[in-house]
Amino acid sequence: MYDLVNKRFWLFLVSGILILAGIISMVTPFGRLKLATEFSSGTQLRVGFEQAVSQGDLENELANLGYTDVVIRSEITTGGGQGDYIIRTGVLTEEQKAELISALTEKFGQNEVKSFRNVSPEVATETIRATFLAVLVAALGILFYIVWAFRSMPHPFRYGTCAIVALLHDVLVSVGIFSILAGFMGWEVDMMFIVGILTIIGFSCDNSVVIFDRIRENLKNGINPNFEYVVNDSVIGTIGRCVNTSMTVIIVMLALGFFVGSTIQNLVVMMLIGAIIGTFDSICVAPMLLVVWEKKEWGRFIGKKAAT
Repeated sequence: MYDLVNKRFWLFLVSGILILAGIISMVTPFGRLKLATEFSSGTQLRVGFEQAVSQGDLENELANLGYTDVVIRSEITTGGGQGDYIIRTGVLTEEQKAELISALTEKFGQNEVKSFRNVSPEVATETIRATFLAVLVAALGILFYIVWAFRSMPHPFRYGTCAIVALLHDVLVSVGIFSILAGFMGWEVDMMFIVGILTIIGFSCDNSVVIFDRIRENLKNGINPNFEYVVNDSVIGTIGRCVNTSMTVIIVMLALGFFVGSTIQNLVVMMLIGAIIGTFDSICVAPMLLVVWEKKEWGRFIGKKAAT
């Protein structure tokens, strides 16, 4: 049987590199996450043009009209063709919207406003607050549930804590990778992004609980007095199940991304990243932290020997 637990600090090193890369990306101008309208206030229009219009020409025309602080994103429709443009500006009144569309029609010909949404600063602030509250409540709920579910085990709080750490690892790495991709693609953080994070939280916890449950079963059966052996046997015995579960999610997300298109783009991207990273941290982070806690090896993270 392959001794994966013995490689735990190498696995932690991989996790550290992934987290560091994501943090570096998020704090640099290139990968800094841009908030969509629902989080930053403003107006978002989705406009479809009958004739071909380049993004550069559209940016120049908006600048000539006085819209210098504007974000434009090209949206290719699933049916092909020219596609649409999503235009983000400051908050517009109905009169300002009509003037803008009239100017674009005069310059580029007939077009169709497929969506128009205004979000005030107050609503944006409330949305951000509610989002953070939802993530916090979900994490606390998972912690309490796992502690309760493993209450018959020694140190049940360890299982809940390690699951939450793995969950946070999954979210942090997924957001970091998204920020790198967003730097290249010009993506923004919207509600689909938040839905993806909340889904990742549940998905990551599911795999961790499966492994923890196998550890509990093996400890009760007394397969070996060595805790490292028990954890390693449990991880190796559940790898296939975790990978198969992740593959089903990946296949579904790829299908949704291909057939549904850009409307749920951020959800699909976050779920694809989260499925891969969630499998990694469920196998290589959460159970390995249990071993570190059992052996009191926390000092090894800063180069000290474990307590004897």
